[in-house]
Amino acid sequence: MPPTLILVRHAQALHNVNKDYDIPDPDLSVLGLQQLEALRKSLMENSLAQNAGLIITSPMRRTIQTALGSVDWLMDKGIKLEADANWQENSAKPCDTGTPAPLLGAEFPSVDLSSLDPIYPDKTTPAGARYSYTKKAILNRSQTALKRLYDRPEKVIIVVSHSGFLRLGVSGCCFFNADYRIFDFSERNSPEDAYKLAQRQETEEKGGGLGWSLKKEVMLGSDLPDEMPEIDA
Repeated sequence: MPPTLILVRHAQALHNVNKDYDIPDPDLSVLGLQQLEALRKSLMENSLAQNAGLIITSPMRRTIQTALGSVDWLMDKGIKLEADANWQENSAKPCDTGTPAPLLGAEFPSVDLSSLDPIYPDKTTPAGARYSYTKKAILNRSQTALKRLYDRPEKVIIVVSHSGFLRLGVSGCCFFNADYRIFDFSERNSPEDAYKLAQRQETEEKGGGLGWSLKKEVMLGSDLPDEMPEIDA
């Protein structure tokens, strides 16, 4: 049986404060660090989260910091925190472009980077095309991300990612900073079926585990560009 997924958006980061998207791989803001208290408390009290057997994080600084500040209690029990480039944010703006793995490893030694795609954080060259900011690439990447989790042996997996990728690539749901939603995999009738998620009623009706998120849903892939936008020099 496929695992249940607890999908978490990172807490507020510096680029969220004044919409300054030119900050490279930003850290969490002061408010973001405060938001982690509510997120951590809610997850600690959630019976599903208590049984998580794996934590996946986008390799970006704000998601790693969110994971370390909210599920550290699981890591203390020996649950692995693993970085996966498939869960990084959509665009190629500085704020959505990550830090090279050697620097990440030195700063966050408790994060398992052993299976991180060596091409990370490239999104703009032909070698990094699978991470490019296009509708096709993002939808394909979301399928790869979900496929990797579908056959995992853990009953519950926590994933810390980003609003754009979670909303437009994975779930169609809105995520406020530091909020989370709980999903099960929809039944697949053939190997050709796409990997889809069905949200549990407890977070759907409330607007997220903390009740901070908009309840509206969007179509996967909507508002994503068909071609990679040019980046200003």
